[in-house]
Amino acid sequence: MRVTCEVVGGESHDLDLPADATYGDVLESVGLSTHEASVLVDGNPVPEDRTVDSDHVRVLRLIKGG
Repeated sequence: MRVTCEVVGGESHDLDLPADATYGDVLESVGLSTHEASVLVDGNPVPEDRTVDSDHVRVLRLIKGG
């Protein structure tokens, strides 16, 4: 499955994911953890364990810096 992932305030990534990938896998693919970011589909957050069902997602970083 090909998914375009836009990291808000950052880069966009074109990901090739397996058919059973979850939104947690999307975060992992762009180097983020579920503790520091959320995935949005059509502007709504989705659970990290839900199977990817959209070809375009946005990632919102919840924390940045340190």
